[in-house]
Amino acid sequence: VLQLVESGGGSAQAGGSLRLSCTMSQYNKIPPYIAWFRQTPGAEREGVARITTRYSTPYYASSVSGRFTISQDSANNTVYLEMNSLKPEDSGMYYCGGRFGNQVIGFGGFGYWGQGTQVTVSS
Repeated sequence: VLQLVESGGGSAQAGGSLRLSCTMSQYNKIPPYIAWFRQTPGAEREGVARITTRYSTPYYASSVSGRFTISQDSANNTVYLEMNSLKPEDSGMYYCGGRFGNQVIGFGGFGYWGQGTQVTVSS
């Protein structure tokens, strides 16, 4: 079992900041990868950032590189997404997911989605 719970979404103005949290509330084994995705109505879900839980190695989509930072607090089984310099196009429902196994390519193979947390950025 792996249960992920997202929190921290809300409203912000362009140029503002938000911090999202993804907590592993239930698990038998910590997944090697945790990632953040976002989705807007009628669009495909896109990967935003991921982290290797063993080494805290980050990986970012080009659209957020330099603005977002993914990190983890191992003691609290939580992965964070610090979002800075927000743009209206960053708006959407943000989900976190886990991936078991290795040799991940990009953002493929993630699952165990939480309920999501809404982010709205106004101009």
